Amino acid sequence: MITADNITLHEFIGLHTEIIKSTNPQIIGLNGSIVDETKSMFRINTKNGTKSIAKSNNSWKFSIENKEVIIDGSKIVKRPFDRIGGKA
Repeated sequence: MITADNITLHEFIGLHTEIIKSTNPQIIGLNGSIVDETKSMFRINTKNGTKSIAKSNNSWKFSIENKEVIIDGSKIVKRPFDRIGGKA
């Protein structure tokens, strides 16, 4: 079960996210559901279509158990397979 404490040890596909900080000011506020994840990218289904966004250089906000969790993208730049069950 995904909790606010162990979110970095789980797969992100299916979660709703929002970019709250970025080196690219044009994507701040972009939000949607994650439909695919690779080592360095999230594919996000937004109201304007599917976007591929780099994990690093961005801070991501997730809502888990009615708590807002903010994750620095550089901490999750791993393949989902390598991250799941490992130590973040």
